[in-house]
Amino acid sequence: MTLGFYIIMAAQFFSSLADNALLVAAIALLMASDAPSWLTPYLKFFFVISYVALAPYVGAFADRLPKGMVMLISNSIKIVGCVLMLWEVDPLAAYALVGLGAAAYSPAKYGILTEYLPHHKLVIANGWIEGLTVASIILGTVLGGLLLHANISARLLAIDLPLIDTHIDTPPEAAIALIVAVYGIAAYFNLHVPRTGVKLKPLPAHPLETLKDFAHCVVTLWKDRLGQISLAVTTLFWGAGATLQFIVIEWARATLGFDLSKAAMLQGVTALGIAIGAVIASLRISLDHSVRVIPLGIAMGIVVVAMNFVTSVWVAVPLMVLIGTLAGFFVVPMNALLQHRGHHLVGAGRSIAVQNFNENSSILVMIALYSLLLWLGFSIYTVIAVFGLFVAATMTLVLWWFRHNRRVHATEVERLLAFARAEDTHVSHPVADTAPGLRVTPADRA
Repeated sequence: MTLGFYIIMAAQFFSSLADNALLVAAIALLMASDAPSWLTPYLKFFFVISYVALAPYVGAFADRLPKGMVMLISNSIKIVGCVLMLWEVDPLAAYALVGLGAAAYSPAKYGILTEYLPHHKLVIANGWIEGLTVASIILGTVLGGLLLHANISARLLAIDLPLIDTHIDTPPEAAIALIVAVYGIAAYFNLHVPRTGVKLKPLPAHPLETLKDFAHCVVTLWKDRLGQISLAVTTLFWGAGATLQFIVIEWARATLGFDLSKAAMLQGVTALGIAIGAVIASLRISLDHSVRVIPLGIAMGIVVVAMNFVTSVWVAVPLMVLIGTLAGFFVVPMNALLQHRGHHLVGAGRSIAVQNFNENSSILVMIALYSLLLWLGFSIYTVIAVFGLFVAATMTLVLWWFRHNRRVHATEVERLLAFARAEDTHVSHPVADTAPGLRVTPADRA
């Protein structure tokens, strides 16, 4: 990997580090205002609304400008959202603005990989970016928890700037002020993201044309025999993963008696497992074998149910690592497969926007259902059982779907897998122009 790749990784790491620390600080802001527990998950709900509502436009925007510039603009929006929190704007509204920045950032950070790297390095690159992202989740949640710790927050609040009243008077506000600096570091690396030389795509002349273009991209990816499987898996995974963040915090408080600071650190342990799984997958799973990891998603759902039988932190930590490892091992290859298909079918930025639309629609639905269950008075243990069984059942349906495709559309699926195998080994393949549903131009291949 070249220096430019590591600059991209650094930009992603610090931006994601700040995102995850900010979620913990925003939860603390809500708790400080005595908000009910069912309202807390709506932080994530408001965060991802932009991913869904603006999905038709952020992908086209990411393909319109150099990816580094898009990342810089997006980070600046996140900083504005943090400042609004410090100005005592409603945390849900301010966090929604941070989500707007994140929605614009995502197609650029993933899309640049398919522009900058050869296809045979996509799984390795995804292992890197997912591993570092998960490392940033671990460190971000731990950082958020540490910044809210009584001793550390007291020291931060004791810092005074001569002749300047910062209006930073509470531990969550002190944490957010420091998180702004982390976003600033990410912005510095954004300035040095390399230009890939890929031809920029103009925006459609009319917003409705953009919407039609996006709808076409959605239909194209869902019709593709491999794209639909990888899209289904990642959609279910990220919806489940976002919900699991809040489940772990509530479960740690109910079962282990943890406060928010300790619960956030336990959440980071799950992310450690994802990092382990991501690294193993990047080393062992090739692009054309990505679909073989789907059974691990079924296993993850079953293992989640086991949380209901844990009462000791010494058992909880290994269980969280196991859940994370299973998740990381199966999501990284599926992400790489989806990016491979999306790049050839609709373009890098647009394919990531389609992925974000589907994944974050799943997050909205699952977060809303989780919050509804809490509002109706269901215990966290009932929620965990329903959640785990739902994940196992839906992953089983996806596995059946792929086997059905391979049986009924055997020729098409085998051609697509052969093309993925050829690109994974950096070998040209004649089916690139002939496989049904595959749209590869000479420019794409270049």
